Amino acid sequence: MANGWSIIIGLIVVVIASVLAWIFSPKGENQTVFRSTLILSFVCCYLMWAITFLAQWHPLIAPKRSDIRPDRVPE
Repeated sequence: MANGWSIIIGLIVVVIASVLAWIFSPKGENQTVFRSTLILSFVCCYLMWAITFLAQWHPLIAPKRSDIRPDRVPE
């Protein structure tokens, strides 16, 4: 079962992968592009996963609007 530690463990994995990408990226004229691409890819994948995980963990079941009169709310 997933719990709150999943977000932190995922973040630690992404940080470690980003550090390894920074250290072991091939040297050359495109080193900055290569590093940036890997690190941004790791971060984007983590953010998409975290947002999806949190949206499933704490769903918005029935949001309530406060700007509608109670007699106009459809049932």
